[in-house]
Amino acid sequence: MGPDEHCGEGDDARSEGALTTGEVARRLGVAPTTIRSWDRRYGLGPTTRTGGRHRRWAAGDLARLRRMCVLTGAGLPPAEAARMVLDDSGPSTPPPRTGELPLPRAAAGGRSRTGSGLRMRDARQECRGMARAALRLDAAALDELLSAAIEEHGLVTAWTELIVPTLQAVGRKWETSGERYVEVEHFLSWHVSGALRRHAPPVGRDLRGATTVLACAPAENHTLPLEVLTAVLTERGLLVRMFGAAVPVESIVSAVRRTGPVAVGLWAQSRTTASLPLAQHIAAIEWGVRGARRKPVVFALGPGWAGQTARGLRHPPGLAEAVRAVESLVV
Repeated sequence: MGPDEHCGEGDDARSEGALTTGEVARRLGVAPTTIRSWDRRYGLGPTTRTGGRHRRWAAGDLARLRRMCVLTGAGLPPAEAARMVLDDSGPSTPPPRTGELPLPRAAAGGRSRTGSGLRMRDARQECRGMARAALRLDAAALDELLSAAIEEHGLVTAWTELIVPTLQAVGRKWETSGERYVEVEHFLSWHVSGALRRHAPPVGRDLRGATTVLACAPAENHTLPLEVLTAVLTERGLLVRMFGAAVPVESIVSAVRRTGPVAVGLWAQSRTTASLPLAQHIAAIEWGVRGARRKPVVFALGPGWAGQTARGLRHPPGLAEAVRAVESLVV
């Protein structure tokens, strides 16, 4: 237990409406050592101390630290963020996320670290901000950054250029660190999923016409790529039925027969979950009156389908290509 978490100090601080460093850290979702570092390096310390040693943070001090978290979460270097926080005339909102700000020095050599060992080569500033927020498990900052990215760049660009690189960086860190950081990956994925749902328009009750069925292959649990495709197609006024993770073979076949989709997208993250026989079986399903029967176009989506080809099976290489391919069938 460090001096900032001394029991007597905590009781005294609470009695006067101030907080200890440990309590502030828990509220902001950052490490106590980070707060002490900001105090020592940049002068973001509390207005009062007990006995000249113990930090006691008042409401105004907490507000400054909260803004520091928002600015660094947006990708601003800590030193520059601290200058903005200490400058009473500075803007009250995070800086623009369009590349107008200079990149941190770490990016000059082509490699950037988010502050906790996440290597992000040539990462855009927004990516570094998302990664920092995810590593801090800062839900509010992460939601704000994801929403800003989608609103500014649109779903396709935000996914391709910002969200995917951040997810990949966190995934690499988890893979190379044993069981560490798995909570960060789950945390980031959950908030990305929430952001996609918030920015997809509601499905209108009167929406009619050709439908697209999207489902993960059996035993496949990676749904985010299908979630963003669902959001983009819905945003463009197309009817989509999304079935999510690890859909059993019988369920996929039943859904196709019941809805008669013009297109079926099957996502497979790895070769172990991709099933060419399933894709071929779905592509052969027919419906409609005799003489005017139709079959769905099947899209094999994801890296798990690499090298697997079959007549009539399409392989869009990315989100934008998948959107254009579906639109060409239903518009």
